[in-house]
Amino acid sequence: MAVIAVVGGPGAPGATTTALALLLAWPLQPGRRILLVEADPDGGAVLAGALEGRVDAVYGLRNLAVADRRGLLAQTIWEQLIDLSPEGNAERLLLPGLTDPAQAPGLAYTWEPFVDLLHGIEQQGYDVILDLGRSGATGTSAVLARRADVVAATVRTTLRGLSAARPRLAALAEDLTAGGTGADALGLLLVAEGPYSGAEVSREFGLPVLGVLPHAARTARVLSDGGDTTDRRFIRSELMRTARSVADELQLLVRRRRQRLAPNAAPTPAPAQLTAPNPPAVPAVPAAPTVPVPAPGPVPAPAPVPAPGPVAPLPPMDAPAPYGQPPYGQPLHGQPSFGPQPYAEPAHGPGEGERPSYAPPLITTGPVAPLAGLAPQPAAPAPFPAHVRSHVQAPRPADGDEQYPLQQPVVTERQGDGRPYPYNPGEVLRAR
Repeated sequence: MAVIAVVGGPGAPGATTTALALLLAWPLQPGRRILLVEADPDGGAVLAGALEGRVDAVYGLRNLAVADRRGLLAQTIWEQLIDLSPEGNAERLLLPGLTDPAQAPGLAYTWEPFVDLLHGIEQQGYDVILDLGRSGATGTSAVLARRADVVAATVRTTLRGLSAARPRLAALAEDLTAGGTGADALGLLLVAEGPYSGAEVSREFGLPVLGVLPHAARTARVLSDGGDTTDRRFIRSELMRTARSVADELQLLVRRRRQRLAPNAAPTPAPAQLTAPNPPAVPAVPAAPTVPVPAPGPVPAPAPVPAPGPVAPLPPMDAPAPYGQPPYGQPLHGQPSFGPQPYAEPAHGPGEGERPSYAPPLITTGPVAPLAGLAPQPAAPAPFPAHVRSHVQAPRPADGDEQYPLQQPVVTERQGDGRPYPYNPGEVLRAR
């Protein structure tokens, strides 16, 4: 039904906190869902803030750049979502943002197909809230604000907040007029921290006020730094009640703008009555000419398979090899010593520490495809890291093993004439 973009500015006006409040307070009809996308190029804040680091940073927007290059953007986005519904019914979802601002240039060519995808899932029963943060409405990600139904700018009603927001709002309104759907998509979400009223701010900036949120530091800290969002005091707080009113005002503005931009379009039916549009007429494909097929004749009986003849016994182990042939148990001349060979194994088994001379080749069937529907997980750590392996003591070799050099003798005691006793492993060291 709607794609809402929430933008901020200098001074931390509370764009992410407002977007989270709208996510939790958004009224949902049966069968509909809402998705919050952290599209701030400066990085996301929900994983370390509201979620308090309880979810690993392996999900999020950064995985969509690689998926878009592989043509798997529509499939990968569903693997990156986190359910924030208090009931756990996947009605309120989160797409975490970037973990490093250096990842933003990799999404330069992904924003355009990404916003097309968001409008596509919006037709499937999803409302979308875009948290653009401080710089998400400019640069390569400006297409997110241009294609949104409503752009809500969070502004604190202090002199410092209004002064910092004035040039940014003027530039944003000009960009929406030139490349978007019009400057009438821009509105203000005020945080009542200063002495200026909503009417004064609207008259000064020439923009409508979509809602005035209270400056409730304790309630807002639950959304910014973590807390219990299922507490009744939080649900009934003034901030959440105002967020529900703002959500209703945003939905009303979306319906008005869509009706103005497409006056001849039929009103959108209720979600339960949505029907697929009729497909366009497709020219009929002529049928292929019929070719007569002759009737099958009698099937001949298979030829009998001759019985196998007697198998010659193998020569005994101590039999001499024929003239011109290699000794028994040795490979033929010019053939490698690995893989199956045309000779039998010696009667004795491999010695200790030796490999058998016959090892069947490994048969591979190609690369193994990853399991579908699973989010990418971090690679498993090695059994011993590099700095640990160097301190792992190797097992002592058996006596007589020529692969390991003998250790130097250890002097344990001096004899009477001054000569040292040699170290004997079979004797008990004598005390001095």
